[in-house]
Parts: sequence; structure tokens; C-alpha cells
Amino acid sequence: MQVDVLLDRPAPETRTNDRVRLNTPSKFNNRIDQATMKRVWGYAKKSPEELSARVAELDREWDLERVLETGAATLSLTGVLMSIVERRRRWLFLPAAALASLLQHSLTRKSVAVRFLRAMGVRTRREIEAEKCALRMLRGDFDKLTNVSEETHRAIEALRLSRA
Repeated sequence: MQVDVLLDRPAPETRTNDRVRLNTPSKFNNRIDQATMKRVWGYAKKSPEELSARVAELDREWDLERVLETGAATLSLTGVLMSIVERRRRWLFLPAAALASLLQHSLTRKSVAVRFLRAMGVRTRREIEAEKCALRMLRGDFDKLTNVSEETHRAIEALRLSRA
């Protein structure tokens, strides 16, 4: 069964509640969704220990907000330090640009930086948590999947339920 067609669009509640996804081109959202589905599908046949290891990886995965904030802070600090070391005000352009992008993101959930990070596949916390919840369902942490048998269908149902 081809996984690429199983998740052809984001879940309805994600489209209406997540401003980052709303302001991200659908080709990036779809690529992220397809990658998530492929991972969940691949883990549908794995042992509970392997599922637990993946859940632990997801706990450590950086989300879009953390990547964006870290990048903005790094650029700002670099610009300020360079302006002090070289005594040139032009380095203050870096913190100004970083802070402007961060402000734009906080107000609209879209910016050039967000678009770039989404194109690279950086996920929102909600997207990471959806995969984590699906894997926990596959692992048997919840009992809603007891009547679903085949691995592929279990993976799809787990991801669907994790978004509900």
C-alpha cells in the first residue's frame, strides 16, 4: 500500500486552529505530514521498546518556536557583540532583523524565517505531539486501537486519533 496517498491533507482541526500551518504553503505542510505518516507507518511493525525509543527522541526534538527563538537570540547576540568588538553600528542590523522577524512571527505566525524553517521540515510542537501520541497508541498506551488489526490501518488510525 502506498503511504503517500494516505494523508493527502492535514487534519481539519489542525487547519483551523494552527496559525503556523495556516500561514505555511500547503506543499510544505503536506511534505511534513507525509514524512510523519511514513514514520508512524514504519513504526507500526516495531516492538514496544523501539516505539519507546522513538517517543523519547520526539521528547527531545526541537519545535519551530524553539528553533526560531534560538536563531533570533543567536543573531541578536552576535550582532551586538560584533558592534562592540568592531565598534561599527552596521552590525546592529542583525539584531534588528532578527527581532523584527520574531515580532512578525509572534503577531502573524508567518515570516521569512518561518517559511524557511518549514521548508526544511521543522515541525510545530502540535505536529510532534501528534506523532508521539500515535506511537503511544501503537505501543498500547491507550485501548482505542484494540479492534484495528493490520499495521497500516493501525498506523493511520493512530495518527487520526492523535489529532482528534
